[in-house]
Amino acid sequence: MLGLQLHWREGSQAGLGAGGRDLLRLREESGLKRYRGVSGLYHFAVLFPSRRELARAVARLFTLRYRTYPTDHIMTKSSYLDDPEGNGIELYAESPEDGWFGMENGEFVSRRADGSLSDGREAMDLDALFGLLNPDEQLDLPVPPETRIGHVHLHVGDLRQAVDFYHGVIGFDVMGEGRAMRAAFVSAGGYHHHLGLNTWQGEGAPAAPADAAGLRYFTVDLPERTALERVVERVRQAGLPVEQSELGFVVRDPSNNALVLADRSRE
Repeated sequence: MLGLQLHWREGSQAGLGAGGRDLLRLREESGLKRYRGVSGLYHFAVLFPSRRELARAVARLFTLRYRTYPTDHIMTKSSYLDDPEGNGIELYAESPEDGWFGMENGEFVSRRADGSLSDGREAMDLDALFGLLNPDEQLDLPVPPETRIGHVHLHVGDLRQAVDFYHGVIGFDVMGEGRAMRAAFVSAGGYHHHLGLNTWQGEGAPAAPADAAGLRYFTVDLPERTALERVVERVRQAGLPVEQSELGFVVRDPSNNALVLADRSRE
């Protein structure tokens, strides 16, 4: 339904993506449950290289009658859905020419290109989106090779602790933190966000139990070995446990969400 390619499948595991590196890995386990009111995955976000490719993905979901929620965030165009087990997914494309979303006077603000205010969660103009497609558009094409994971958004139990960890220890820049919104966004290189953090499952939400379905880990790629070693050393200096695996260095945030720190240059 999403158009990802099946890269490999071995027993109870599979890797999917756009033909290069795996973007998504799935693992089947028996006896798992879906819990509410716990930390974990809010959604992972698939970033398409253009509005046209997003239009193809959304049109495919419409054709298959799979429930999705197209939303105009002004600086991005998105559609939200859950997979069959309740894992949240965002499909989006950048649209900075339409406006901006960021911090003003300590609160999140969205402005259109003409300067007018938006709540940043408008209904998407589907006529304009689908107008990017030809009448005989082939909707079942795989996602283009430029498709990637644009960001990951997490439920956490304590927003301040989460920001301190991802900014002070891992090293992301804080792009915005709004107490009224109960959310924060961090990134590298000035991007609007590579990680979203929220307490929408409740302040003090506990870590997901071991038998919870959902996120097992997400990967943060460092550009080369030296950068990876610097981050791992900061984690150790903070007194946090680090586990080395074949994937990289596994670390857990204050809400027990696991991230893998990896050296992308080795691939």
